[in-house]
Amino acid sequence: MEPLTVMVNGIPGNVATLLALRLCGDPRFRLVPFSFTGPEIAAAEHAVGNERLRLVRPEDRESRIPEIRAAFPEFLAVDYTHPAAVLSNVDFYCRHGLSFVMGTTGGDRRAIETRVGASAVAAVVAPNMARPIVGFQAMMESAAVRFPGLFRGFRLTIEESHQQGKADTSGTARAMVGVFNRLGVPFREEEIRRVRDPEEQRRRLGVPEAHLAGHAWHTYRLVSEDETVVFEFTHRVNGREVYVQGTLEALLFLRDRLREGARGRCFSMIDVLEGKSLKNAGSSAEKTL
Repeated sequence: MEPLTVMVNGIPGNVATLLALRLCGDPRFRLVPFSFTGPEIAAAEHAVGNERLRLVRPEDRESRIPEIRAAFPEFLAVDYTHPAAVLSNVDFYCRHGLSFVMGTTGGDRRAIETRVGASAVAAVVAPNMARPIVGFQAMMESAAVRFPGLFRGFRLTIEESHQQGKADTSGTARAMVGVFNRLGVPFREEEIRRVRDPEEQRRRLGVPEAHLAGHAWHTYRLVSEDETVVFEFTHRVNGREVYVQGTLEALLFLRDRLREGARGRCFSMIDVLEGKSLKNAGSSAEKTL
């Protein structure tokens, strides 16, 4: 089978760079030696393993895409850029017929679905590409459907800790707010406690020194009104490998759906986990993840 050609956008960002490195060493894939980068990046190239990727700033994308498409007529894009660029990137991919996997958090999911739905592309869009975390979210979504109001009367705290450079509140934590609302707990996204200070992460939370620059620690704590019952859900991810592995699976899933004729479809990581073909696909259990 021919390798799947992939363009990774967001280099020299950490997840994008790690993903590109994995693609270089995986015979199932071929890496496009270009990457759309941010306006603040001055470098023209970035080394990834033995490859040198040419970096394309936002103002140069339109002029460079014909050259890239001439060299690589068919490829999938991966987006690990910046939350502020999500919708403009989606518009670019749709305009140029580039099906894509988007792991960048932020953006308006409904607006993304609308844009993809009106285009000739298909996409996998998820603020979290980690299979175990997405599976946990799906379980909680299922509980909210089966047992609405289960935690009525409880108060909730949500704390998420990520590397200092993460620009926005965790998309996973934001998605979980809606789940807990349906489980009967009033809570607003603005109440999520973000931890970005490495000293606090090290001393209070106990994040390992080696992972201060790349981690995702979340705690969801529910306490009953009389404080006699406590539920606590915690997941801790050190490093970025779990997101890279999920992205590779999303790419293969999207390739298969495109071969089945998927166009104008916006898939989720739940769809990827379920691995359904278009013929057997029902409605996704996940709309907010």
